[in-house]
Amino acid sequence: MTERAAPFYCPYCGDEDLRPSEEGHGAWECRACNRAFQLKFLGLLARGLHGAPDATGTPGATGPSRPSDGSDGGGTP
Repeated sequence: MTERAAPFYCPYCGDEDLRPSEEGHGAWECRACNRAFQLKFLGLLARGLHGAPDATGTPGATGPSRPSDGSDGGGTP
């Protein structure tokens, strides 16, 4: 894995004319809108990909939970 992954477009204007900034690691400059921004990878989520939508957009096997008491989740008994 590379230490420096380049963004494909500016998060502000969407232009692709980006250059590495002299401000430090992960800093980029957009020549189109004259903005500087910084990217930082925070880490992997503890839940990983479990419960993430599949290719069709429906939740996976660990999707939303259902009431286990036999009720339909409504307010009346």
